[in-house]
Amino acid sequence: MLTLGMGAAAQLAALNAYDANPDLNILIVTKALRGKGGCSRMVQGGFNVVLDQGDSHQKHFMDTLKGGQFINNQEMAKTLVEQATYTIKEMETIYGCFFDRKPDGTVHQKAFAGQSFDRTVHKGDLTGIEIISRTTEQIMKRGIRVLEEHRALDLLYDRERGQVTGALVMNIRTGELMVVEAAATLVATGGGPTCYRLCAPGPEKSLDGLAMLYRAGVEMMDMEMIQFHPTGLIVPGSVVAGALLEEGLRGAGAYLYNSEGERYMLRYDPEKKERATRDVVSRSSYLEIMAGRGYPGGGVMIDAAHLGKDFVEKNFPGMTERTRLFGYDLARKPVEVSPTAHFLMGGAVVNKDTETAIPRLFVAGEDAGGVHGANRLGGNGIADSCVFGRQSGKAMARFLATDRDIPESDPEMVQGLADHYRAPLGRVSGPVPADLRDRLRELNWIKVGIVRQGEALAEAQEEVEELMAEAMQAKVPKETNYNMIWGEWLSLVNMLDFTRMSSKSASLREETRGAHARSDFPEQNDATGLYNIFLRRGEDGRPVTEKRPVDLKYASPPSIAAPKEA
Repeated sequence: MLTLGMGAAAQLAALNAYDANPDLNILIVTKALRGKGGCSRMVQGGFNVVLDQGDSHQKHFMDTLKGGQFINNQEMAKTLVEQATYTIKEMETIYGCFFDRKPDGTVHQKAFAGQSFDRTVHKGDLTGIEIISRTTEQIMKRGIRVLEEHRALDLLYDRERGQVTGALVMNIRTGELMVVEAAATLVATGGGPTCYRLCAPGPEKSLDGLAMLYRAGVEMMDMEMIQFHPTGLIVPGSVVAGALLEEGLRGAGAYLYNSEGERYMLRYDPEKKERATRDVVSRSSYLEIMAGRGYPGGGVMIDAAHLGKDFVEKNFPGMTERTRLFGYDLARKPVEVSPTAHFLMGGAVVNKDTETAIPRLFVAGEDAGGVHGANRLGGNGIADSCVFGRQSGKAMARFLATDRDIPESDPEMVQGLADHYRAPLGRVSGPVPADLRDRLRELNWIKVGIVRQGEALAEAQEEVEELMAEAMQAKVPKETNYNMIWGEWLSLVNMLDFTRMSSKSASLREETRGAHARSDFPEQNDATGLYNIFLRRGEDGRPVTEKRPVDLKYASPPSIAAPKEA
C-alpha cells in the first residue's frame, strides 16, 4: 500500500489499514520530515463533530449543505457528519489525541461561522499540532515505513493503461528518481493554493496531488471553488504573509473595520455580521479594499481588544504569540488582515470509501472533491481529512484482503516521465522558475481571484498556456542534490496544471455561488446553477469539461423544495 502525503488524511489511512491488517506492507512518501509538514499541522481552529445531545447529524449535515450552497455531493457530506463522531472518539481513545475539556470533563466545543450549534472540538488554537503529533507517534509505534523528503512526480499505469501501479518518486536529497509500485495507491498530499499572491498554506505545498491526478486522467470536479479565508495576516515582504488568524476569533466576537473606522460587516450581513461564512466575509473585505477603504498594507483590521486581553491571551495563545512575532498585539490592538487563498473545495471524483473510477487508486482529503460544495465551513476541513482518511484506510484494507497483486508499470511511461522531469537540468538559458511562479501568482490573484469576470477568465486561460510554454524552456542548475530550483520548477508545473482547471471551470459557472463570485453574474441562481462541473485532461493538456445536475439525494435548497430527512 502506497500513501502519498503525510497529513491527517494520509496518516489516518495508514493507521486504519495497519490496524485492520498488521501484515500489510505500507509505505508513506512525504516531501517533508515526518510530522513537520503539510496543512493539517497548521490547523488552528478545530474539528466539527456532533457530540452534544442538543446537536444532531441532521443539523451538521444541513449546515454543511447551506455553507456549500447545495452543490455538495450529499452522500459524501452525510458520511462526513455521521462518521466524524466515531472518528474523533477513536482519535482520543486509540491514537491519544486529547482535546480541551469543560470543568465537568466533557469535551469543549466552540462556535464557528455558519454553524447552528457550537460543535468545534479543539486543542487551544493549535489543534493541528495535537492531531499530527499524536498520529505521527502512532505511525512510528507501528513501524510503518516513511520516505522523508521524497516527492511524488506522477502516478504510473500498467502497459494497458487500465490500472494505477504506483508513482514515480524523486529523492529530494539526491535527485534520484525511483519507481514505487503498490497493489493500492492513495493520493493524500493535500491541496494548498499557493499559486496566489497571498496564501495560507506553507511554501512546500504546491498542488502536487491535484496536478498528478489531472495528468493521470482522473475525473475532477468543481475546480472553480477556491476558498479565500477572510483573515490572512499582513506581513509585507515575509513568506508568512497570508498565514491565518483562525475563525474562532470571529466566532468569539472580534470585529472587522475598514480604514474609515466602519464595522462594515454590519452593512454586508446585518444578521450574522463577522460570523457570516468565509465566502461572504472574504468578498466583503475584498470589496472594501478595492473601494479604497483598505489600510496602507492592503488589508482591513480585525479587532479583538474589546474581548479583554486576558480572554484573548488565554483562548488564543498561539495566535497571540504568532502575531507578536511580527509586531502586532492581538490582545490589545487591531491587526491588519486580508483575504488569503486557503482551501480547495474541488478535487478528484471519489465515492464515500475514497475510491476513484481507476482501479487501485484512492484519493482522500483536500485532493478529493464534492464534500464541501461551493464553500467549506470552518472546522469541516480537518474533519474531512480525518474522516475520509479513516474511510480510505478501511477501504484499502478490504481491497487488499482480496487483491494484493502488484502490476508492473509501463516502462515506456516511466522513461518518458523521467526524461520530461530531467529535461530542464543543466539548461543555461531560459526563464527562471521563481519568476514564472510569481507571474502566475499575480495572474491568479487578479483574474482568477476573489471576484472574477468572464473576459479576464478567458485571458487567464490563454496566459496560463503561455506560461506553461515558457516553463518548458526554463533553466535549472544541473546539480541534483537538494536542487531547490528544480523543486520550484516541479511546483510551477503543478500550479500551472491546476490553474488550467480552475480558470476553465470558473469561466463556465456564469453565476455567483459560494466562493465563486462573478462581477458579470453577481446573483446566485438556483433555477439554473445547481450543477457540478466535471473535467478531464484533454489530449492538448487543456481540460475537457461537462456540467451535470447536482444529485439532491437528501435535501434541496429552500428556493426549490422543502428539505428531506437525511
